[in-house]
Amino acid sequence: MNKPRLAVGIDAGSSKTRCVVCLLENSRLQFLGYGEAPARGWAKSRITDQNGVAESIRNAVAEAERLAQVSVESAVVGIGGAAIEGANGRGVYEFGRPREVEAGDLGYAVERATRVRLEEDRLLLQVFPQDFTVDGRAGYRNPQGVKCSRLEANVHIITANLQEHQFLVAAVHQAHLAVEETVFEAMAAAYAAVLPEDRNRGVAVVDIGMHSTGITIYDCEALLLAASIPVGGDHFTKDVAWCLTTSYEDAEMLKLEYGCAILGLTSDHSLIEIPSPDGRPSREATRRQLNVVLEARAEELFEYVRAAVTRVGMEQSLLEGIVLCGGGARLAGMCDMAERVLNCQARNGLAIGIRDWPEELNQTEWTVAAGLSMYSARLKLKREQRRRAPGLAGMVLR
Repeated sequence: MNKPRLAVGIDAGSSKTRCVVCLLENSRLQFLGYGEAPARGWAKSRITDQNGVAESIRNAVAEAERLAQVSVESAVVGIGGAAIEGANGRGVYEFGRPREVEAGDLGYAVERATRVRLEEDRLLLQVFPQDFTVDGRAGYRNPQGVKCSRLEANVHIITANLQEHQFLVAAVHQAHLAVEETVFEAMAAAYAAVLPEDRNRGVAVVDIGMHSTGITIYDCEALLLAASIPVGGDHFTKDVAWCLTTSYEDAEMLKLEYGCAILGLTSDHSLIEIPSPDGRPSREATRRQLNVVLEARAEELFEYVRAAVTRVGMEQSLLEGIVLCGGGARLAGMCDMAERVLNCQARNGLAIGIRDWPEELNQTEWTVAAGLSMYSARLKLKREQRRRAPGLAGMVLR
């Protein structure tokens, strides 16, 4: 009876596996502990060794359990990369005669919108209602009580690669944990870093991972687009390694210590030391040589983001701008490049809304894990609401 309600999120990334454990009490989240372990079993955002992924998850969870002094049994797990695709759907419910719309009608229209024919290798991951059309009049967020004879639900559907999803879930099970739900990582970042009023005014969340970048775009609190972009932090590092003829590890160090995503923000003509293999003396290069490489890749990344924003007609409507999350956002100048390419404000996305959140986790790479923990808490609260109020509110997370 006194068993604590834990909200646990696991971000099984290609670089690091991170776990956040929180306590859900009186509808509020309190931070308990966290764990981090080097990622194993991944290659180009795909699972290549299920045993390695399971070991990374076990190590991260064990560290979180030690700090939180609790035992974790289940978690919400993030999924991203090329496995993710988003698409719009529409469900039509003909009443046959005019009558008032009830809560169950909304849920049924949304359910009909999800009856899309998926390819054999795709899995329906999440469904997010956008708005409703009532007798041809569009734009209703909640038309309950409105009298009509035809109800249409417009939704955004997120799907995942079936095999990749199965591998990830199996790895979590192998780590002796139950999976409460799998969530698109950029969606989790939005839960942690963006408030409802921000989504209402228009915002794009960009989660820059190691091998890919996830993006979600909101307007009027509705999800307009969820997509994956084939550029991530790993591409920046490989560019530096190739152009400066140094090792991958040294290129990563140079990128984070001296790099900037846009020229002119650092002393570009100052010299930096380029490590060389054993037996050879180190070399020197200007910071400009390094930053020219990083600027080109950063511009390419945000051109992808701009294309996604344009696709949904939000190029002049992102009043809350761009929110950057993930380890790739740590590179200096990323917000400046985002503002230059997208012509709107940009900021780093940090977790908000968790009591006792430690200062050392106020980093963009921890936002997804925090959002997954928050999503776990919302699932538990929604289950309680579903028992009391069936219908649309009990069917999907808003």
